[in-house]
Amino acid sequence: MAKWTPTHEAPEPLEGPVVPTIVGGTVIWFVLFLVQLPFYGWFDDHGHLWWVWTCLAGAGLGLIGIWYVLRRDAAIRRAAREAGTEPGSEGGAGSAADPGTTSPRDPTP
Repeated sequence: MAKWTPTHEAPEPLEGPVVPTIVGGTVIWFVLFLVQLPFYGWFDDHGHLWWVWTCLAGAGLGLIGIWYVLRRDAAIRRAAREAGTEPGSEGGAGSAADPGTTSPRDPTP
């Protein structure tokens, strides 16, 4: 069996609304924790107490995630400002800004 080797570069990662996604997930975890608190005794009696603490851990890790993505976005904006480009702009090879070059994914030899 031949070893598989990629014939093209991996696509660029998709960038979406990272901060609102992390904030939304954190809020959901915390709301689930609050909703389960009145049933703490039931969870304890049935051996499902870990459900409550999992939701709290998810909210806590979400707070760390919010801190992380806010710093990441600030670093991306700072690097773009220092490079003189706008974050998210497509100024790479093969773009309309440089029509004389080809894209790295172009199959032309």
